[in-house]
Amino acid sequence: MKNRFGQGMTLSTLAGMTLLGLAHTAQADVNIGAILPLTGTSASIGEDQRRGMELAVEQVNAQGGVNGQPLHVIVEDSAESPVTGLNAVRKLTQVNHVPLVMGSFSSSVTIPIGQYLVKNNLLHINISGTSTDIRKIGATSWSVIGLDSLSASFSAQDVRQLGYSKVAFIAPDGAYGQGMAEQFTKAFEKEGGKVVAKVLYTSGQPSYRRELEQISRAHPQAYVYTSYGQDAIVLNREAWELGLNKTPWYGMYLTMAIEGSPAQYTNGQVGMEVAGIDQKAASGNGANYAELYQQKFHEKPRSVYGSYAWDSVMLAAAAINKAHSADPAAMIAAMKTVAPGFTGITGTLNLDADNQRQSQPYLKVKAFNGVPVPR
Repeated sequence: MKNRFGQGMTLSTLAGMTLLGLAHTAQADVNIGAILPLTGTSASIGEDQRRGMELAVEQVNAQGGVNGQPLHVIVEDSAESPVTGLNAVRKLTQVNHVPLVMGSFSSSVTIPIGQYLVKNNLLHINISGTSTDIRKIGATSWSVIGLDSLSASFSAQDVRQLGYSKVAFIAPDGAYGQGMAEQFTKAFEKEGGKVVAKVLYTSGQPSYRRELEQISRAHPQAYVYTSYGQDAIVLNREAWELGLNKTPWYGMYLTMAIEGSPAQYTNGQVGMEVAGIDQKAASGNGANYAELYQQKFHEKPRSVYGSYAWDSVMLAAAAINKAHSADPAAMIAAMKTVAPGFTGITGTLNLDADNQRQSQPYLKVKAFNGVPVPR
């Protein structure tokens, strides 16, 4: 998906610039960075996250910016590649000299960029990576979304409550998929269930028919899967062609699992999804996120992940204001105070000693006409 703003774009607002006066120089602006999948199989969600950040920046600048200065977010494309992500974080820190970077979408990109930032005494905010390995990134990395230990436990309980005790598990072979497979298997066995077949597939293949046929031979009561982008589209189509959709399918993070797939391939699937906006927590500060999104982009939010991107900008702004500076050392000290109890539109973070959420709200959903709806 082509990014209409271009790579290395800056998210800022004319309103923010006008508020501070046209004579305000670029040197006084506060720049932070973001790395998102603007191309590749997750480009649609990456664009959704970029939009969430844009809306947050507009709100921050409409309220006076950070320490009286306009806030800008410089966005780089990860192309869903760890190598591209590392090149992007080097550019943001060495050329743009940002003190903080948000991102990325997938854990396989999030982990190396986070490690780079921590090694260089800079700040990292994880906005959607959920691998439990994110916990090990380091002391200057914070997450606004819960990790797979939480989502796997929720999913395992949900699958058992649906009546399934023998399931097959499918996930991509990477940091995210490996972690999810391990965490779900552990949680499902704790609930009295058994994973009778497991496949970690190589992403980017034109067909997964062999992998699907392999796990079907275990005759599971249900298929539990997590996938995204073109891989998920191929999996859903070929499962339907093989008739495997006659057995129940459970999607972990169902929004991304069915994104882009024709409804005929996914109707009837059930699953879970990370909750988006917490209306009670968001009261007076972004509670109208969906309305703002619709007004600006002329469509509903594409996923829940844009709301976590919004929160990452707001958390960064809170740290800059607390520090009265965009100096990395000052921001790190401020973040240690601001982040643990920070409340955004997705709820209160309630971070633990490793800067990870101790709880995360999830939703029970089903696929209906190509979109997740409550069940």
